[in-house]
Amino acid sequence: MSQIQKHWLGILIFGGLATIVYASESLGGLAPFPTPLDAYGDADLIKSGDVMTVLANRIEHSPFNLWASLTFLFAILHTFFAVKITGVAKKMELAHASKMKAGGKSEEEIEHNPPVGAEILHFFGEVEAIFGIWVLVLAAVTILFYDWTTFRNYIAHEVNYTEPMFVVVIMTLASTRPVMMLAKQILGIFAAIGRHSPGAWWLSILTLAPVLGSFITEPAAMTIGALLLAEQFYHLKPSSKLAYATIGLLFVNISVGGTFTHFAAPPVLMVASPWGWTFPFMALNFGWKAFIGIIISNIIYYMVFKSEFSLLSSISGSDLANRKALEQQEDSVPAWITVVHLLFMGWTVFNAHYPPLFVGGFLFFVGFAMATKVHQSHVDLKPPMLVGFFLAGLVTHGGMQAWWIAPVLGSLGDLPLMLSATILTAFNDNAAITYLSTLVPDFTISAKYAVVAGAVTGGGLTVIANAPNPAGQSILSKFFPGGVNPAKLALGAIIPTIIMGLAFMAIPQDVHDPQQDRQSTVEAS
Repeated sequence: MSQIQKHWLGILIFGGLATIVYASESLGGLAPFPTPLDAYGDADLIKSGDVMTVLANRIEHSPFNLWASLTFLFAILHTFFAVKITGVAKKMELAHASKMKAGGKSEEEIEHNPPVGAEILHFFGEVEAIFGIWVLVLAAVTILFYDWTTFRNYIAHEVNYTEPMFVVVIMTLASTRPVMMLAKQILGIFAAIGRHSPGAWWLSILTLAPVLGSFITEPAAMTIGALLLAEQFYHLKPSSKLAYATIGLLFVNISVGGTFTHFAAPPVLMVASPWGWTFPFMALNFGWKAFIGIIISNIIYYMVFKSEFSLLSSISGSDLANRKALEQQEDSVPAWITVVHLLFMGWTVFNAHYPPLFVGGFLFFVGFAMATKVHQSHVDLKPPMLVGFFLAGLVTHGGMQAWWIAPVLGSLGDLPLMLSATILTAFNDNAAITYLSTLVPDFTISAKYAVVAGAVTGGGLTVIANAPNPAGQSILSKFFPGGVNPAKLALGAIIPTIIMGLAFMAIPQDVHDPQQDRQSTVEAS
């Protein structure tokens, strides 16, 4: 196809889309969207426990449901082919470079004239961009079934983008030089027990960073943990098995490590207010069990790869003196600057539900960072922005999945519910799973416990399972040739996932419902 033909084809496509949008604007859409769960009129079917009949009825009531979920399914499948797409793009680049070299072009000319097709494939192979790409397909499907106004109002009023914005800000703050140096000093105290060997750093990071997430939020803990693992461990080029075991363990540990508090883990945050779960409730029923699971998982993986850790120690020993000399030459950060950074993080965490406040605070931080640039590192906004884009696309798709997730969760007993929540989390953000569980009426306290336990347990199986995971992948993907492979990530995370599930469900439980306790107190008074 010639350039002129492509030009006119683009004009025709754009004109066609514009016509559809204009026509749909004139039609207008007044019906609630997505369809409210109580609008299906299937309460009797739900009580009967026949989930398939409920789903069939909802598809018949609104055929759009099926297409919205198929679009989401294709987006998920796309993530599994991202590595292959990137590989094709690199082959195209190499072929293009060879052709230009044969034509006498210089390296600089080759670098500044990449093939357009390869650049497009790189974009389609960028995991953080995939869900955003498929939002365009979702928009087309919505317009075909409804109209442009319906989709526009859904984006503008129904989807909550607070979490993606929060992750962008907290990830940027957590990756700054003062915060990273402080985290490194704290974790280094524990790594010193093992003489700062790669194995000692590995254990320290994978044990303490997840627990730290209960207080500075999981996205911040993921950023700090991934950056320190890159500096202290991954640069030594561990084997592929150990590399995937480590990133899988990091994702699982971060997912459960935020359960000491009621505000740090996204899936817990979704239920804390509706169910009345507080800091003491989370620490007594979830936090200590998560910590036991983290310790057991870390020890098992360390023992399995003990011989390789010894090999990595011998490799790192040769350049340890050089690295220490470089660290000593690095200028220290004045304590007051570190304190100010921590205050900015505290402000962001405290106002996590109020974008105007934490975004406004971030703008003040940018000014402060510029004024103290001699003590700052370069603030790279690209990784946080890509992660935010990933999460924004995910919540856009996830908001249309309530029609099938809510009845599936509501039809299960405690153990099946926990297992189902774990599996569903692998294919949908765990915060979406717990949010939808708050829509299920008459949930017992044991069912509430099971669904949250399952959601945090499965948070490490895939990149999309937990909001902080894309941040970890963005930081560590350069250590995995071709990017992080989804299947190998799941294999690396499966053992700690099973351990966490046993920790939450096998340890004897005596969970009291705060809502019922509060109601009983009111009635007694």
